[in-house]
Amino acid sequence: MRKYASILLAAAVAVTAVMPATTASAFPGARQENQTGTARDVVIVQQSKKQVAQKYKRTKVRFVTDQAPGTVIVDTNNKFLYYVEGKNRATRYGIGVGRDGFGWSGVVKVGRKAEWPSWTPPAEMRRREAKKGRILPVVQAGGEDNPLGARALYLYQGGRDTIFRIHGTNQPWTIGQNMSSGCIRMMNKDVEHLYARADVGTKVVVVGPGNRQGAVNYNDRGVDFFGTLFGFGG
Repeated sequence: MRKYASILLAAAVAVTAVMPATTASAFPGARQENQTGTARDVVIVQQSKKQVAQKYKRTKVRFVTDQAPGTVIVDTNNKFLYYVEGKNRATRYGIGVGRDGFGWSGVVKVGRKAEWPSWTPPAEMRRREAKKGRILPVVQAGGEDNPLGARALYLYQGGRDTIFRIHGTNQPWTIGQNMSSGCIRMMNKDVEHLYARADVGTKVVVVGPGNRQGAVNYNDRGVDFFGTLFGFGG
């Protein structure tokens, strides 16, 4: 009887010893994220109690611009992306943009699109994160734990990939913040909405540091109550 009890005790100790190691190996990024308290372009999914501010939620606005309907205007200063509907209307989305030193501006086009895209971190990013002790994958398959989220619109200039994207995120609480390495983040439900409307070839005007977007006029006059009520613009 004592021998049987000893065997059971030994088995229990072995299971207890294995469980923490299994949890740590299954979610290595989550532990690092909790310890550092910082958000990066990483491959983890982490829950946060922080809610996206109301002003960053998708809405229809009264919008005056010199840009044609179907144009996307990205206001990196105010963290808004506009899809111009025409008739002085636009759909406004909240976004996350590049952190200090990673902001940019210019006129680009949607060169291609992808659903649940794979993520290929630039070599420079991999080197940068490696110095912080985090090894990023060369390629990560699409999925819920992918930093590019549910959809990606790849931004091209002069027929070449700029390496910048408009994409979803597995860290929605970063919307409204300067957190990325230059890409434009949207909540997954919002990037899916934009993805269905902005075709390949869509003009994208990114207003930001350096004013390389040139002269572009736009004026957000606030919520379009009638457009919201009757669904103008889709």
